[in-house]
Amino acid sequence: MAQVTVTIAGQSYRIACAPGEEAHLERLAASYDSRIEEMRAAFGEIGDLRLHVMAAMTQADELHATRRRLAEVEAELGRLRSSSGDERTRMIEARLAEGVHKTAERIEFLVRSLNAAGQGQGP
Repeated sequence: MAQVTVTIAGQSYRIACAPGEEAHLERLAASYDSRIEEMRAAFGEIGDLRLHVMAAMTQADELHATRRRLAEVEAELGRLRSSSGDERTRMIEARLAEGVHKTAERIEFLVRSLNAAGQGQGP
């Protein structure tokens, strides 16, 4: 198991990850750190824990919106499948399926990351 050290709100955290995922976790941590800094700039010094909760809630909201959009895309794909069977429809289905699959993988990774952060491996 690989490890990566990230810094969020001035605190360093060592996190275990799958080999090759280090750079991705660093980008996630940088994104989360940036979100905290945005909130700190907007709300001032309201306490680190509160900033972390607000940043996590904002990202959870984005995840929820992404899941909702994924469900809409899957519903649209279902409608396309039930309509005409021509070649154009099949091509559209293939592109949508690929997009849905990539989005689902990304959501699963974000959920794992948020769960790991909530279990003491991060803020």
